[in-house]
This record gives sequence, C-alpha cells and structure tokens, in this order.
Amino acid sequence: MSVLIVDAANVVGSVPDGWWRDRRGAAERLRDRLAARDAGEEIVLVVEGAARGVESVPGVRVDPAPGSGDDRIVELVAAYADRDCVVVTADRELRERVRAYGARCVGPRAVRPPD
Repeated sequence: MSVLIVDAANVVGSVPDGWWRDRRGAAERLRDRLAARDAGEEIVLVVEGAARGVESVPGVRVDPAPGSGDDRIVELVAAYADRDCVVVTADRELRERVRAYGARCVGPRAVRPPD
C-alpha cells in the first residue's frame, strides 16, 4: 500500500480562501476532504503551528510536527523508504529533500482543486 504524506500548511495556503483566520479549521476541512478519498492508500496529514490540535479520523492519520512541518515530512519519508511514497506540496526545497529518499511529489491541486 502506498503512503500519501500531505503538507497541510502548504496545501491549505495554496488557495486564498481566508484560511489564515482559522488555521485549525482549514486543516480540519482538508483532513475531511482527504478522508473522503477512496484511493486505497495510507494518508498522513502533517500539521504544524496553530493546526497542531487537529485530530486523526478514520482514513487520515494527523501527525503534529513538534517543530518544522518540512522536517517532519522528511523524517516520515525516510521512515517509509520501503514503500511507494507520494508527498503533496508545492515547496520546492521540500520536494528536493524528499526526492533524495525516493519519494514522488505532486502539487496541492492533486488533493485540493482550486475553489
């Protein structure tokens, strides 16, 4: 089974819909959108900052980064090195870091079409 690791801050920030007024609520909406996917994959949503209180739900494990979300994503990719791993982010530096561990990358639109 493949694993999809989602950079919550980057994906939420990709659409200017007022997310900055309620970062936790925006991360919860993304989590719920991901939970509705029926893609047969393990989904990990990495949250940071004000979104750290977001809870996991069936189908989506929320991983609160103790510091940098990017650093946590790299740690997860390294831990999943034996599996097909896809990282959802538009962050160029993060993409380079996770590709060094064999992860594939897709942009935010893969999980969040523009509103």
